[in-house]
Amino acid sequence: MNQLFRLKEHGVTVKQELLAGMTSFFTVAYILVVNPAILADTGMPYSYALLATVLATAAGCFFIGLWGNAPMVLTPGMGINAFFTYTLVIGFGLSWQQGLAAVLLAGLIFFISAITPFAAKLSGAVPDSLKHGITVGVGIFLSFIGLQKGGLIAADEETFVTLGNLAAPHALLTLFGLTATLILFVRGIKGSFLLGIAASSAAAYLFGIHNDNGGESVTYSGYTSLWTAADFSGVLQLSFWTAVFSLTIIIMFESMGLLHGMLPDRSKFSRSYQATALSALSCGFLGTSPTIPTVESAAGIAEGGRTGLTAVVTGMLFLGAIVFAPVFTAVPDGAIAPVLIIVGGLMVQQIKHIRFHDMSEWFPAYLIIGLIPLTYSIADGIAFGFIAYPILKIALGSPRAVSPLMYIISGLFLLNYVLLSMI
Repeated sequence: MNQLFRLKEHGVTVKQELLAGMTSFFTVAYILVVNPAILADTGMPYSYALLATVLATAAGCFFIGLWGNAPMVLTPGMGINAFFTYTLVIGFGLSWQQGLAAVLLAGLIFFISAITPFAAKLSGAVPDSLKHGITVGVGIFLSFIGLQKGGLIAADEETFVTLGNLAAPHALLTLFGLTATLILFVRGIKGSFLLGIAASSAAAYLFGIHNDNGGESVTYSGYTSLWTAADFSGVLQLSFWTAVFSLTIIIMFESMGLLHGMLPDRSKFSRSYQATALSALSCGFLGTSPTIPTVESAAGIAEGGRTGLTAVVTGMLFLGAIVFAPVFTAVPDGAIAPVLIIVGGLMVQQIKHIRFHDMSEWFPAYLIIGLIPLTYSIADGIAFGFIAYPILKIALGSPRAVSPLMYIISGLFLLNYVLLSMI
């Protein structure tokens, strides 16, 4: 252990790393409930989505633990899973198999960039205000989906969206779960999300509130068909390549920002970034939306995790969770919704890093933040912000404030809309 993870060099013990790994697991284990529920909306079998979530998370933790020696957890990203389901599949009209093909190509581009100098160039090309704007916009979008799933808001013919029926059982369950989870979270209880889901599920059972999806039985028979399920029949469609481009941008910038902000040792960034890219690539084979470093990794780090042993322990615990898979199918949407709402709120905190004294910085970020939830598309929100940024800089007489690579990215987004208007 000491040789592999250099424990003495980091001033930690095996016991300390084990505790940190367990803490990380219980903090992020809610993904085993939430991610399959979101992926199932694409038509993907719930059982397959659940097993894919387990395997992708375990593999990601092993990659970053053994290659990056970092105490980070890689799971299918919250927000990215929503992008996969509600934008790529439902919005762009792709099948979930074509969506997996987009994940494969996006992961491949991500991986190639991670092992070349391009990663550093891309990181420097995109302004921080836009990166933070993406995180905030995705956070609001995630909360919006949670409010929908929980029945707290509903569609309306006149106003498009309105307050849901708060007397309905699922809405009451969501309010109960939101209150309980918030209390646990603000009091710093480890595993607060998982405990909140458990409390809501118990309440649903007691009051006869059933899973809207029927709580299908879990069977992994035939899961290996997902390994070759990626469908590249859409490669001649503009919407397919728009999906690939948008997904690549999101996973690269999300991963870059999270690693920069959370790694206890910045010298581990390069190898950790490469491990993250490899993990994202593997998701296209395993059958889930891409993995990224999770903010809940902070719990394990706060518990003293400093090496990759923390990540490996978390990965092993995820593999063991397969035994309890039948429990996850009984979790109703009203128990999942509070987690989406709270995680979305946590992501919105990044708004404090946007430079509001400079309109050429904050307004493009504002377009991203507003248009992601209002268009129900992460890709469209990003596109409008990226197009507006160089326009405002040029208008201010500061064209050199925009990097050449940023001009190329913005031009590609603009070209995408021109081509779409011609279809």
